[in-house]
Amino acid sequence: MGFKLVLNVLYTIGIVLCLFVAYQANTAKNFTLLGAAILVAGVVIVLKIRLLKDVRNSQKKL
Repeated sequence: MGFKLVLNVLYTIGIVLCLFVAYQANTAKNFTLLGAAILVAGVVIVLKIRLLKDVRNSQKKL
């Protein structure tokens, strides 16, 4: 369970970092980097949602 907590924190940091990179890329008019940051943020959000569902289901079993 501790591993999932650390993974959740890392996912949150990753999302914030991707949003920051996307903002900086937008202000610099670097649209390739902007697209990559949005894509990576989307993947991390999907992984975080799957992790939260897994934690919720494992708590229901207890």
